[in-house]
Amino acid sequence: MKFAKSALLGTLWLATALSVQAASDVPIKIGEINSYSTIPQFTLPYRQGWQLAVEEINAAGGLLGRKVEVIARDDVGKPEEALRHAIELTSREKVDVLAGGFLSNVGLALADFAQKNKRVYIASEPLTDALVWEKGNRYTFRVRPSTYMQAAMLVEEAAKMPAKRWATIAPNYEYGQSAVASFKELLKAKRPDVEFVGEQWPAQGKLDAGTTLQATMQSKPDAIFNVTFGADLAKLVREGNQRGIFPKTPVVSLLSGEPEYLDVLKDETPKGWIVTGYPWDQIDSTEHASFAANYYRRFKEYPKVGSVVGYSTMQAIFAGIKKANSTDNEKLVVALRGVKFSTPFGPAEFRAVDQQSTMGAYVGKLDLRGNKGTMVNWRYADGKAYLPSDAYVKARRPAEAMK
Repeated sequence: MKFAKSALLGTLWLATALSVQAASDVPIKIGEINSYSTIPQFTLPYRQGWQLAVEEINAAGGLLGRKVEVIARDDVGKPEEALRHAIELTSREKVDVLAGGFLSNVGLALADFAQKNKRVYIASEPLTDALVWEKGNRYTFRVRPSTYMQAAMLVEEAAKMPAKRWATIAPNYEYGQSAVASFKELLKAKRPDVEFVGEQWPAQGKLDAGTTLQATMQSKPDAIFNVTFGADLAKLVREGNQRGIFPKTPVVSLLSGEPEYLDVLKDETPKGWIVTGYPWDQIDSTEHASFAANYYRRFKEYPKVGSVVGYSTMQAIFAGIKKANSTDNEKLVVALRGVKFSTPFGPAEFRAVDQQSTMGAYVGKLDLRGNKGTMVNWRYADGKAYLPSDAYVKARRPAEAMK
């Protein structure tokens, strides 16, 4: 009898041990969806950033005793493609968490999928305010500072300018519309004397720079708020330089100080523009120095904003899983609200009221160093200082998203 009992206990112990071993052999899977072929200047450094984070966590033993695996998909800049991949990753690949997104319309589509399917989605790059406010939901968290936050950083500088007549140039989709709306709202609050005298809304990736600038200058602005990026930004700068508009007309510009875009502008970089960006070669904090050194060692190139965002996105996911001690999505939601995580820019957290990260950005002016664009007179704008009040958020965010 004692022998039978001992044998039974031994069998149970062996079964438990094998079960634990089997569980530890199953990796934690993250489904990553991004516009790799459409916007490579940002998304390829972004991919290298998350690759570095995953390699580091696995070298340290993984998460919850399991390796981390990222399964990446290319949405080619289309919401319908992103949704197709989200379905495949969750149903066939059985990923534990979804992440990524670059364009705001793609991010909103993935957020809607997350809500309907109760899957955690960590939005890395989409900047529209709607992602965490009007269309926010329980399962969506965002890493990068939003259009509202970056507009607030730029308004702080724009309000000091003597300019009273402002014109705007922005791509005609969710991101551009959101950025212009926030800039107008915040600047008018600080400077009731300003007026917006002209708006240009070119289609993303299809900017006719000559026509756009001609229409803009007809309104006789004292200054311009620009939201174009990528190839459109290069076209706008080149045409504006040739027409003598820049640097004669002051410009406040979202994202234009990022190395992704300065590398393209080169010696055409317009001096004096007030921008958000990333002066990677001038930051001497311990967190950034370590990241930049490890990134260069691994990829033999300097980091870009995409690199920082990709790395930080994975750090946020890792921190949430560690805190939850689980990959269960309901437990993850609770854990991610208020979770603190590290970024190359310093510590950040997801605030509970809207699930927006407190990660900040650098604000400064464009200048030339040799034949390359750079940022000067810059400062780090901590995201915490540019988030709206809880009351402001609660008036815009659906009540069910707060639960």
